[in-house]
Amino acid sequence: MVVRTSSSPSTPVEALSALRASGPLVQCITNAVVTNFTANALLALGASPAMCDIPGEAGVFARVADGLLVNLGTPTGEQRDAAREAVAAGTPWVLDPVAVGALPVRTALAHELLAARPAVIRGNASEILALAGAGAGGRGVDTTDSPEAARVAARELAERTGGTVAVSGEVDLIVDATGTARVAGGSALLTRVTGGGCALGAAMAAMLAVAPAFDAAVAASVVWAVASERAARSASGPGSFAVAFLDELARLEPADLADRVDIAEAAR
Repeated sequence: MVVRTSSSPSTPVEALSALRASGPLVQCITNAVVTNFTANALLALGASPAMCDIPGEAGVFARVADGLLVNLGTPTGEQRDAAREAVAAGTPWVLDPVAVGALPVRTALAHELLAARPAVIRGNASEILALAGAGAGGRGVDTTDSPEAARVAARELAERTGGTVAVSGEVDLIVDATGTARVAGGSALLTRVTGGGCALGAAMAAMLAVAPAFDAAVAASVVWAVASERAARSASGPGSFAVAFLDELARLEPADLADRVDIAEAAR
């Protein structure tokens, strides 16, 4: 297990350096559609993925993991029980409330899990609005709202949970109770690859092993923006982009992340 030696703020450069040095173990309770891509993205980033989502094992494993992702994309009965076990272990964790709002099973579970105080909630704007009770959800897993439209809802969720809320979009919005950050850039091809957003939640869980929640969410968002931009330059479409994106995650140097964040309203 990675030993956390400081809770002081970390820049994306520092966070990626620390992640590469420590290779955190990240438990992923995630959806069946994205398991392989998520594992490969974590490996490329420098973390160690474990898709441990079986009741009776999930809680045990969470106690030795450095970060935990709970993604509600395909919430089977077993996964729901595994998530409840895992979030009770005390490991810093990320909630990805995929398609909450109109779908009752995952929506009820997402609200239940909020009581376990996720360190980070990551979703698109429609998911964040629905989770905060300010919207009905998007079009399936696709958003119908912009990150800025979800800003008030994100802040309310952050205050309620004591954590950080990351709203993905053309300009990612990251908020906690005292601060706001925006990460611009990235490639639209990420929206045409299954798992692009879900794997970002896993990257945030990996960053939680080496940085405070706000900084972890910012760092992962910057990594995704830079790597996807670089991958898009050589890609001819979604298929080649997916491969190139993994390559760029592995090739990324900490210094490549400098000066990519706009942070406001915070004395961090």
